[in-house]
Formats: sequence, C-alpha cells, structure tokens
Amino acid sequence: MAHAIQTRSKLPLTAAGMTEPPAPGEFIEAAPGVLWMRFPLPFQLDHVNVYLIEDGDGFALLDTGIGNDATKEIWESAFANALKGIRLTRLIVSHHHPDHMGLAGWMCEKFDIPVHMTLAEFLTGKYLCSGPYADKGHFYSDFYRLHGTTEDQAEAVSGRGLAYLKIVTGLPDSFNSLDPARGLVLGGRRFEVLTGGGHSVDQAMLYCREEKLFLACDQIIERISPNVSVHAMEPNADPLGTFIRSLTDIKGVVAEDALTLSGHRLPIAAPHKRADELIEHHHQRCDQVMEIVGAGTKTAAEITPVLFRRELDAHQFSFAFSEALAHLNLLVEQGRLTWEEENGVQRVRAA
Repeated sequence: MAHAIQTRSKLPLTAAGMTEPPAPGEFIEAAPGVLWMRFPLPFQLDHVNVYLIEDGDGFALLDTGIGNDATKEIWESAFANALKGIRLTRLIVSHHHPDHMGLAGWMCEKFDIPVHMTLAEFLTGKYLCSGPYADKGHFYSDFYRLHGTTEDQAEAVSGRGLAYLKIVTGLPDSFNSLDPARGLVLGGRRFEVLTGGGHSVDQAMLYCREEKLFLACDQIIERISPNVSVHAMEPNADPLGTFIRSLTDIKGVVAEDALTLSGHRLPIAAPHKRADELIEHHHQRCDQVMEIVGAGTKTAAEITPVLFRRELDAHQFSFAFSEALAHLNLLVEQGRLTWEEENGVQRVRAA
C-alpha cells in the first residue's frame, strides 16, 4: 500500500478462519486496501464496523460510528496513531441510522470532505435531524397506542426520538448521490452501488465484481438478523417484504463466495447461504405470528413479548414492537391476516 500504514495483521477469511475483530482505534486489513475498524455502541448491540477503502492518494470512509464524545476520542486517537499520515478523500454513509451516520457532520467539517448517500437516506437523515419529534410527539405516541401499547409504553418509546438528536452530528447541506446506474470508482476499483430497503429506507451497499468483494453494511449480517421495522411515518409500509426481495436481488448479483464485510459482527464467506438463512428466519417468524393469533385477535403490542421473550427496556421494546408490526403488515399484504379496529385499537385476525 502506498500510504504510511502498517497493517496489524491479515484476517483469515475462510468460513472456518473467522477471528477476532480489531480493537477500538486499530484496524485489520480485511482485503487489499480495505481497512476494517470497530467502534463501541452504548446499546445491546455493542459495536459497529466501519471501513476505509483505498482511494487514490487517500482513503474513502464507509460509515462513521455513533455521534458521541467516546467515538470522537477513538477517531482522534486512531488518526494520531494507527491511521497517522493518511488522508480522507470522502465519506460514504450507507444509511441514516445513528451508528452509521452519527459523526457524518463532524467528519465532513473536520476533514473537509464530501458525503455520498442515496437520495432517500440523505433526505431521511435531514428530516430526522430537524427534530420532528419535538413538536409532533403526540403523533408518535398515538401510533403506539393505536397498536395496543399502554400509556406508559407509548410515552417511553415515542420519547426516544429526541435521543436521536443527541447521537448524530447532522449532515452537510449538499451531498453526492449514490446511484446504482452510475456505480462508484474508488482508486483503481469500480464498485457497483446496490441499494436495498427493509432495514432502512434505501441503504447503499458496494460490490466489486472483479474482486468478489461485497460491503453489505446492515443488509446481511453474520449470526444476527438486521432489524426490520414499521415506523409511525409510514404505518402501512411493508418493509419486511421489501427486505426479503432485497436479499433475493443480492443473490442475483453478488457471487455466492464473495467476501462480505458487514456493518456488525464478523465477515461472511458465503453471502447466499446467509441470505437464505435470513429469509427462512422471517418465514418462520410469520408462521409463529399466525400461531399466536390463532382463531382470535391480537394487537402488535400483545404479539411483541411472545415473539421476543427476553426482558425488554424501552430501547429494545421499540425495535421489537416495530419488527413485530413489520411481520403483521407482511401477513396482511399476503392476505393471511386482516386488520380490524376495536375500541380505537388495531387488531389482526386470520383471514
């Protein structure tokens, strides 16, 4: 590599050779010219992966970590030590979730670099950074109450929206659009830009066909399933159907043995197999929902603790509830369930 960097180690990338992730502030060269870093998160999912991709005389950064002081300090330490001497050329943000977009504003200002995102992710990030929860909190709590939560649950979960503003540093006012029709050239590599919904609005992924190198971000993750949620802004959406179609589309483009680097967990050596596992997981969840509903009716709030049996705090409940609702909306879309309203609360019944 033509930069003042010494890699700490090479990562064995066969299915049997997955090993430990890099320590905070350090990196592993996961593929030639691709540096894998990991940053802590203050959630149950306690880390996020980011990548630096060789780009001419510098590196493009894919995602940033959460927008808090602890992550900034790790970045400052990395640029003073492990990454000393490198130049950032641009920031690529896969999607607007705070563990991926959190430091976008700080990074772009500090290093004077442009940001690349899909249009839908950029506009969604801008919208959420404007603080819609501040003056429309009732809109969000009404959404949860409509689906059977208690007053306390609705207030606790809807209030989490303001927390978003505390863990993001905003976005620049201009951006470069990631367009599947154009792709993206980084250094000597040409990446196809793949996009997929379900986990987020229109998440961007990068695929180098020549090297069979796939940066899957949060669409395909080792061992865990990406969260797929219905939100108050689009209560009748079918993100789970979108997510499953995205996985099928990925299998049609990405090689079955492509090295797959994800936004969390470890690299994947067999992305087709993992995509099939995720699809099957959600089919089983849908069958489980049908069993829970049985011959009666159920709200999303009633189904959530049966699908997710561990104890849930407000943060975890919001994800679990929204994912349970995603399964209900898909089953309604498929004609297996129907909605009916009872005393101002939405319930599902087997069709």
